[in-house]
Amino acid sequence: MPHPVEELIRFVRAPDGTVVPDLKRRLPGRGVWVEARKDRIEEAVKRGVFAKGFKEKTEAPANLAAEVETLIERQALEMLAMANKAGRVVAGFGKVESALGSQGAAAVLHAKDGKADGKRKLNGPAKKAAVPVIEVFSSGQMDLALGRENVIHAALLTDAVSTAFLARAHELARYRQSEETDQE
Repeated sequence: MPHPVEELIRFVRAPDGTVVPDLKRRLPGRGVWVEARKDRIEEAVKRGVFAKGFKEKTEAPANLAAEVETLIERQALEMLAMANKAGRVVAGFGKVESALGSQGAAAVLHAKDGKADGKRKLNGPAKKAAVPVIEVFSSGQMDLALGRENVIHAALLTDAVSTAFLARAHELARYRQSEETDQE
């Protein structure tokens, strides 16, 4: 069954013969589409899918899947920073709890390295309010994106920028899907 375009990553061949991810799907030239999951890209590199798809000698770096993950993660963090600059992010346990109570939260973000107890205490109200919980960034990454220190919990307030961030965060979680399945 074919995948929707949102679940695929387009790759193009650079003039030097290397494979380049085209996350925005705008680069010129023939494209090779691969399911947007880390394990699928690793498999495509191993099986030589890119050379076959481009029908000429093509070099796909062994760490291509990790490079793509870094790019997707960077896009999501940049969008989180934009939402913060737009005033659509609150940080701290109490502020997140308030945002959930006022029905203004579009999502709750937990740092991956945060304590389970705090996450559990906020996950209940988030579930009750039907607000998604996102746990794809470390505290350090959230600190940099939000321009604050020690960010463990944050809430994204409803807005178009928030919607764009959520799309990228879900893309990152889907990309890492095979890793998370292996860790469970």
